[in-house]
Amino acid sequence: MTDVAAPPGLSWSHVGLNCRDQGRTEEFYRRWFGFERARAFDIGGGQQIVFLRNGEALLELFPAAGRPAPPATDDGPRQAGTARHLAFHTDDVDAFLARIGGDAPVSLGPVDFDDFIPGWRSVWLTDPDGVVVEVSQGYRDGDPPSDPPSDTPSDPRS
Repeated sequence: MTDVAAPPGLSWSHVGLNCRDQGRTEEFYRRWFGFERARAFDIGGGQQIVFLRNGEALLELFPAAGRPAPPATDDGPRQAGTARHLAFHTDDVDAFLARIGGDAPVSLGPVDFDDFIPGWRSVWLTDPDGVVVEVSQGYRDGDPPSDPPSDTPSDPRS
């Protein structure tokens, strides 16, 4: 596999979320994930865009427009062109769940993935707008594969 480096000066920036109630969404990420307001500005019509930061992670909250998306279930939507979920890492999923009590609806789990990575465990919950948020412990990267996966099956006769 060929090493591919990001172009100079390119780094991850943020995720933008459409919110029915930006205040409720801001409070959710502040209370349970440690985000703080980094900036907000008016965009007219009594609306604003709000940026939340937790270290290098940045969320951009937009006022929602149009009909709400269908409610997400389990670990998130599966349609192409949609984000499945946001994800955070913790040292202890059970301690995280005990801390939030019933204040955030769990959509799936907790689920153990010991068959893949010993100690890997995740739970999925939903934010006030129905965005699925994964909280995981124990994930570790593995050795990189020698060849990238292919969408086309190889011919076993070759």
